[in-house]
Amino acid sequence: MPRSYWLILPMILTCIVSTHSGLIAGSAARGVLLVANKGDQTLGIIDADSNKQVAIVPEGGVTGHEVIASPDGRLAYVPIYGNSGVGLPGTDGKNLVVVDIASRKVVGDVDFGHGVRPHCPMFGPKDGLLYVTTEIDQAVTIIDPHTLKIVGLIPTNRPESHMLAISRDGRFGYTANVGSGTVSVLDLGARKTIDVISVAPVIQRIALSTDDRFAFTSDQTKPQLAVIDTSSKKVQSWVSLPATGYGTAATPNGDWLVIAMPKAHQVGVVNLKTMKLEHTIDVPAAPQEVLIRPDGAVAYVSCDASHKVAAIRTSDWTVAGLIDAGSSADGLAWAIQK
Repeated sequence: MPRSYWLILPMILTCIVSTHSGLIAGSAARGVLLVANKGDQTLGIIDADSNKQVAIVPEGGVTGHEVIASPDGRLAYVPIYGNSGVGLPGTDGKNLVVVDIASRKVVGDVDFGHGVRPHCPMFGPKDGLLYVTTEIDQAVTIIDPHTLKIVGLIPTNRPESHMLAISRDGRFGYTANVGSGTVSVLDLGARKTIDVISVAPVIQRIALSTDDRFAFTSDQTKPQLAVIDTSSKKVQSWVSLPATGYGTAATPNGDWLVIAMPKAHQVGVVNLKTMKLEHTIDVPAAPQEVLIRPDGAVAYVSCDASHKVAAIRTSDWTVAGLIDAGSSADGLAWAIQK
């Protein structure tokens, strides 16, 4: 080859590497990570490029455990749960605050009228409405996010309906009813419960596979994960775990389920083709919630007892970094930034 080729080759390689790095950073830069800092009663805003919490927004009182971002990435919705855990004595939160992410200010409030312990917020992908579990009412409350008015209620027919997952087509909701160890199946259009699935004495958290074929929830009495067939509405199988599981999330490609195991200070990775645990990753104490970045490149895991969020690369299942968050970091959400 001509000598000139070898002179410009390093420049070509440098350009390729720089472009590739820019694509990776760019995918992260199109969003910010939100974290509910329970102990501080704040919403943390984390810059995904620098992996730093760049702002905190006081929630104005009692603790919020979970958070969701509006589809356009402008607003964050934080239900104010109370100062205790599910099923335990304590205050009963009765409102939800709305935070403008850009200005970092509370700009709205929804008053449920009485203590309901509002917890897990989810947007309906079909109707754009905001669905929030309201434990004390044994229901999921429906809010119009534009008017901040309550527009409906879906009874779950079981106590302690703590977490919620919604199918990609927006037709069905699934609540994890902690103390009764059941999952309520909701018809969101008809606004009614169509089935209640018995799982275990006590369960926690719930997530769906990318194709909505399976729902996953963690048995709190044994180290095992329930795999529920959403067609038959029955527990199809169990995945053995090295420790009790908690929050879960499926990767966008549908291949993996990431699961927090608080007592082991680990995160597990389940192969959804074999339904077996294939990887375990050490993280700081008390991992809680799992959020997969929309591009699938990173799994974020809040670590309650450690004031940290672990950023795990899904390409090799290693911890890429630890992000300083607030006290008792728990709920996570991704807010797109255009």
